[in-house]
Amino acid sequence: MAGESINGILGTPARLKAVREGWVRDLLKVNAQTRGRITPEELTAQTSEFLDLLGAALQSGTVDVEQAAFAPVRAFLEGVSRSRALQGFTASETATFVFSLKQPLFAELKATAGKDADALASDVWTTTLLVDALGLHTVRTFQQTREEVIRRQQEELLELSTPVVKLWEGVLALPMVGTLDSARTQVVMESLLNKIVETGSEVAILDITGVPTVDTLVAQHLLKTVTALRLMGAECIISGVRPQIAQTIVHLGVDLQGVTTKATLADALALALKRTGFTVSR
Repeated sequence: MAGESINGILGTPARLKAVREGWVRDLLKVNAQTRGRITPEELTAQTSEFLDLLGAALQSGTVDVEQAAFAPVRAFLEGVSRSRALQGFTASETATFVFSLKQPLFAELKATAGKDADALASDVWTTTLLVDALGLHTVRTFQQTREEVIRRQQEELLELSTPVVKLWEGVLALPMVGTLDSARTQVVMESLLNKIVETGSEVAILDITGVPTVDTLVAQHLLKTVTALRLMGAECIISGVRPQIAQTIVHLGVDLQGVTTKATLADALALALKRTGFTVSR
């Protein structure tokens, strides 16, 4: 039976205890180097649960971790990977949880094989394939979790980098800093449109003072935003058009006809107040 020797070790209380103790001992050494983010009690509980699940899976007679018998083992490792990813562990530190199981398993396999070198080699090879497959599954889940965290952080940063400010009754402003790409334009439009509906504002000012360069793509994104605002019944004013940006727009041949632009945010605010019926005077 495939994995019969491993199954025999995990099914023998004395040998199972030796494997667990050796595994925990090695994990505690690694944990000490990672500032003890997991308590010894947690490590002991995790190793015990994993070995129980692994022993139950091996009862099916296969060491193929993709089989249904290993579903509880995979689910357990996915939980371990996600928790470690959120705790700030690296991929190698997370993978060590599984790969460090090799040494205590090999020690028990050597003790059971005796002088039968062929049996030992076969058992070690089977164990290596099994542990490596479980370790790779752990790393894949860890990477997916980290990618999800990074993607969520990027979305949050986009939202933070596009704050909609109410400058006056009926007047909104959105100062933009940094490169304006498709993803950010979508966030800009959603933020502005939602705020316009919420406040009933008539004028929105897009301040591009902090946008380093304006190319054809950026100009198209700005035009899309202006069009979306007009469809909502609001007027859009683009401020922060510096001389260099004006020359670039003319050189690119971008048609901003019908779009109100101002050199500074102050000029745009004065115009917005005038169009909403307010008078500014000393």
